[in-house]
Amino acid sequence: MKLTKRRGAVLATAAALAVTLAACGPSQLNGAGAASGGAADDTISIGVHSGWDEGIAVSHLWKKILQDEGYDVELETADAGVVFTALAEGDYDLNFDTWLPLTHASYQEQYGDQLEDLGTWYTEAKNVIAVNEDAPIDSLAELADNADLFGNKLVGIEAGAGLTAATQDKVIPTYGLDKMEYLISSTPAMLAELQSATSAGANVAVTLWQPHWAFEAFPIKALEDPESTLGAAEEIKTMGHGGFAEENPEVAGWIGKFTMTSEQLFSLENLMFNEMGGKDNDAAVEQWLQENPDFVAGITG
Repeated sequence: MKLTKRRGAVLATAAALAVTLAACGPSQLNGAGAASGGAADDTISIGVHSGWDEGIAVSHLWKKILQDEGYDVELETADAGVVFTALAEGDYDLNFDTWLPLTHASYQEQYGDQLEDLGTWYTEAKNVIAVNEDAPIDSLAELADNADLFGNKLVGIEAGAGLTAATQDKVIPTYGLDKMEYLISSTPAMLAELQSATSAGANVAVTLWQPHWAFEAFPIKALEDPESTLGAAEEIKTMGHGGFAEENPEVAGWIGKFTMTSEQLFSLENLMFNEMGGKDNDAAVEQWLQENPDFVAGITG
């Protein structure tokens, strides 16, 4: 069985990676393993974007799939920029969380000729403003006139996130939300606010994205964005380093058949990060596959 051999150093410098990994939360590091900086050859390495739950979940899913087929697999978590650089240089073999044509367009432009598109597995990825399911509005165009129902507050995530910038630069001015308090905090803080409000039956508005396990865990809905301030739906692709499919035709063939519905992905993420708290991502995959026994057969069968 042919395995990709990793080439070169895993990351630019050990110090840079240490800083990146230190910033990751438990759900990003637990089970994924820190970068070793000297993994053995004959290992399929998967670069995982820190903080991107769908990528973490799917990377662990593929770790299990490949291990069951006899492959050695290593997951390494880092900032998206570090992941794409290492993938382009052949230090990583795969990344399962490339959003195109918008979110990761700059990396595609920079490294496109060094990356290999192995297939699209999800087609409805998008940034959204979400509210509780029973909120009396369905569109961002209605939010300004009903801001008081939400405590004149919009709860955001990290300051450096693309979603945060898009909300500040496009959503707020386009829909006249200047009088709402935009709370820029962190993804965990946003999720805590979301959980607290929905549990109390209160209205809440947050910045979020799909796919995300919150849509499975909480009674929420995405508001329509008639002015397309947050962009159209994107595809999530699996990328390999240049030449991956030629070196690993069996694995590339399986990846080419891989797709997930929103229901499947949300249920895996919810089990992994909500019900199991990100404490044992491999165990979450084991349980999910027991509950979805035909899933792998559709890929490797």
